[in-house]
Amino acid sequence: MSSLAEAVVGLGYGLASALVPVVNAEAYAVVAGQRDGHVVVAVLALALGQTAGKLLLFESARRGTGRLAQKLRRQSGSGRTAARTARWTGPIRRWLSRRRTALPTVLVSAAVGVPPLAVVSFAAGTAGLRHWEFAVTCLVGRVIRFALLVLPAALAWAHLPWGS
Repeated sequence: MSSLAEAVVGLGYGLASALVPVVNAEAYAVVAGQRDGHVVVAVLALALGQTAGKLLLFESARRGTGRLAQKLRRQSGSGRTAARTARWTGPIRRWLSRRRTALPTVLVSAAVGVPPLAVVSFAAGTAGLRHWEFAVTCLVGRVIRFALLVLPAALAWAHLPWGS
């Protein structure tokens, strides 16, 4: 696959995985690490696609704060779902409301996955983070995450007899 085709596929897969939970970007990253030569392109494209998708979540939360809050209240109801929602949203909202903890929270979420980046994206949109701060921090975290996943796969594949 050419470098341009790898970039387009990675970008599209990243965007899809940011919006559809069953599409796994990490699995795609590992598979991309087994291909010759386009590892950096695949990582960057996948990270850009994921960041674009998370920016859509960020923007939807920013523009529809009232509707989103009402929908979350209706869905949370009582019992286990409400407890699970409160367990994540309470601390995340506190962390994102403070200037000194907002960007580290986004970075850790994007790089490690805890707290979930989708939840952080929505919360960051309602917390008043700047677009460019969220985008840059999310992109850096995603590049770190995918590079750490791809590097071992690429090195292992290169040393196999049927690899590169």
